Amino acid sequence: MGFISTILGFWGFGVGLTSGIVVGYYLFIFFQPSDVKDPDIRPLVEQDSQSLQQLLPEIPLWVKNPDYDRIDWLNKFLEIMWPYLDKAICKTAENIATPIINEQIPKYKLESVKFESLTLGSLPPTFQGMKVYLTEEKELIMEPSMKWAGNPNVAVSVRAYGLKATVQVVDLQVFAQPRITLKPLVPSFPCFAKILVSLMEKPHVDFGLKLGGADLMSLPGVYRFVQETIKDQVANMYLWPKTLEVQILDPKSAMKKPVGILHVKVVRAMKLRKKDLLGASDPYVKLKLTESKAPSKKTTVKHKNLNPEWDEDFSLVVKDPETQALELSVYDWEKVGKHEKMGMNVVPLKELQADEPKVMTLDLLKNMDLNDDQNDKMRGQIVVELTYKPFKGEDLPNDLENPGAVNKAPEGTPPGGGLLVVTVHEAEDVEGKHHTNPYVRIIFKGEERKTKQIKKNRDPRWEEEFTFMLEEPPLKERMHVEVVSTSTRIGLLHPKEILGYVDINLADVISNRRINDKFHLIDSKNGRIQIELQWQTS
Repeated sequence: MGFISTILGFWGFGVGLTSGIVVGYYLFIFFQPSDVKDPDIRPLVEQDSQSLQQLLPEIPLWVKNPDYDRIDWLNKFLEIMWPYLDKAICKTAENIATPIINEQIPKYKLESVKFESLTLGSLPPTFQGMKVYLTEEKELIMEPSMKWAGNPNVAVSVRAYGLKATVQVVDLQVFAQPRITLKPLVPSFPCFAKILVSLMEKPHVDFGLKLGGADLMSLPGVYRFVQETIKDQVANMYLWPKTLEVQILDPKSAMKKPVGILHVKVVRAMKLRKKDLLGASDPYVKLKLTESKAPSKKTTVKHKNLNPEWDEDFSLVVKDPETQALELSVYDWEKVGKHEKMGMNVVPLKELQADEPKVMTLDLLKNMDLNDDQNDKMRGQIVVELTYKPFKGEDLPNDLENPGAVNKAPEGTPPGGGLLVVTVHEAEDVEGKHHTNPYVRIIFKGEERKTKQIKKNRDPRWEEEFTFMLEEPPLKERMHVEVVSTSTRIGLLHPKEILGYVDINLADVISNRRINDKFHLIDSKNGRIQIELQWQTS
């Protein structure tokens, strides 16, 4: 009977358990409420004040403030690159910190200080939005809003008097709103010379600090003391207007500011070859500096003369005397058709001694190819007098990084005169009826200067500089600036269009020494052009 009772007991337990599960499941389904409603979603404006206070700190800035742009692409980039950035940042930080720590070890009588582990964790920082400031200067100002709730593991072991202690930083939180300024913008990669970083408000910093497994931040008073100390120290160093400055490029070499003036006197030419049918030539000389965007300068034409004398003076702005050269070309003027080149030669500026006039008699060559047999033929000679005058220390601007600094005019500027420097920055909303391939044409005192052409662009950026050496201040002069588009197709009915123009009164430049403004283009619907002008005097 005992055996039978046991069998019946197991059978009853199994039947009861199975019946209970089945009945319970059906009762659960039967009593499941059928009137489940969708969650109540209400706009923020309908939320009560208490709910808003809980929600607002978590809402990204690009939602709350229209001045901030959404930058999810940057967060995605950081998410993908973070494992590699983590290793690179930690390696750089360790290389910087190790020599500093080694210098301090003897001072505090420590045996050693080493990183046992150094990683920023698997969670990258996120940016809640970014504000970009637009100025008329050569700079880019950004204000990102950063939040980082990371899981770093930074463990430092300290040995002293035969004992070892390990301090570990965990659960780091940093909320900050920095201002990052890239200035000045330069035409050399990475296109800015300095990075300036300031904090617009005190940062929020929170972290755990473990020593031997115990959290030091849990001790009464320690947490608040450490947090406030960090905030105050960081604010004292970097709270705006104080900045952390990181030099990227040498602004002097990146900006390639003028370093001197080359004075050229074209004296004469001798034994030029006959080019005209009547046994004569009509020569003139073109001269320019290599690596310069300034147009060539020309002498007058000496008609029917194979031994012309000019005695004409020219001044050329030098930016790099080690690499630049003076290029001299003699042409035969033609009333109809293309002017024929009679010969040329080149003088490297590094062959000239500063402030020492040098008279040179140069053989005219067909080209600068030393292996060309055509250069053995006699084409005549040209006599020039060259004087390179570098700027003196007091002539250089005090702050080359300051894009608003006004240089002094170079030595040799005519008394009462000066150097007018024109920088064409960019244009906005320029559009032609048939094509938009804009370039800028400057006409001043009979001289014409042009920028490069940018194809198919309504918002072109040139960043090109032109100089005019003047005998007297242009108080009553105007400069004509026009944006022109030319077709890139042959045979089009409208090969050239004027996209807009402006006449700039130079009296304002003389009185203010420098203006940097955007001018509305006449005969353009919304077009504007940014021009910077400087009047430099000795």
